[in-house]
Amino acid sequence: MAVTAEPTAYLALGVITRPHGVRGEVRVALYNPASTALEEVARVFLAGPDGDAPRPYAVVSARATNDAFLLVLGDVTDRDAALALRGREVWADRHELPPLADDELYLHDLEGCEVVTAAGNGLGRIAEILDAGPHPTLVIHDGEVERLLPYVPAFVVQVDLAARRVVVDPPEDLPESRVGRAPPRGRR
Repeated sequence: MAVTAEPTAYLALGVITRPHGVRGEVRVALYNPASTALEEVARVFLAGPDGDAPRPYAVVSARATNDAFLLVLGDVTDRDAALALRGREVWADRHELPPLADDELYLHDLEGCEVVTAAGNGLGRIAEILDAGPHPTLVIHDGEVERLLPYVPAFVVQVDLAARRVVVDPPEDLPESRVGRAPPRGRR
């Protein structure tokens, strides 16, 4: 798969799920559980509670646990302050992260990309990326139609982030449903 990139300035890493302890530490559920990005950054940005502009926080310490990261953030010194951050999305400045290899990308950058087949037929735009199985799944919206396509080399032929375009070779029986409804299930 070929990748051409033009990234956005910030990358969503996860969401604060709850306080950890009484000294202001927070637990972060990562969107990519294998990521070590929080160990690489000196600060993170937390989305505001009502869509306010993200606020920067210094990362005092970051440590991995079995299924999350524990962060100590500057200015968050007790459990009440940590509790007030629950549900906030955690972002990082991508310039603070290690550079990606030429064939790597951040899946978050695919959101909003146009999806076309290798034959040039439009399938819609990527609305979100699901991480609910052995591999990520592209959620593609085309008006009221929703398609779910596994993000695997057999189906994803080319990614051109600069052009905001993903070329795919989907299976013939790619499930479709109306936006907001579950795709049809097979007969039992």
